[in-house]
Amino acid sequence: MKSYCCLTAAIAVYSLAASTSWAEKVDMTNDELNKAATHVVVGKVKEIYFSTTAEGDWIYTNYLAEISPQKHEKGEDLKDRSLIYVRYWTRRWVGKGRMPTSTSGHRGLPSRGEVVRLFLRNDGDDGGLNVIHANGFEVMEEAKSGKSRVQTER
Repeated sequence: MKSYCCLTAAIAVYSLAASTSWAEKVDMTNDELNKAATHVVVGKVKEIYFSTTAEGDWIYTNYLAEISPQKHEKGEDLKDRSLIYVRYWTRRWVGKGRMPTSTSGHRGLPSRGEVVRLFLRNDGDDGGLNVIHANGFEVMEEAKSGKSRVQTER
């Protein structure tokens, strides 16, 4: 009888946890990121700009990071650039009730001064480089003065 009560309690706790959780996009492996990327660059984050907008029940933050490339691992057309600009985003649920099954955007966001490996994709005619969603950043070296998360809103 005691084990039946423990099993019932465990199922109830698991059911409650499962009903209040949300799905996130599973991280890609480095091989998967490399295969999906049109460009792979290691560089120092010089500056991060962002803007925040409300759309329905979500608050979106769109980022633009200024990167000083140190090494080009994939994508020949960026080798002559002294700076590149990369785009990524996050979002936060502000609606009533539980957040629907969805993603909250990019994870492992870089800070100014960090050296990062970026898995990038050029998906259009605008020339912009998008960080592959959701884990297209790999921090190689943290900022010398600690993890400064100071960013500039535009």
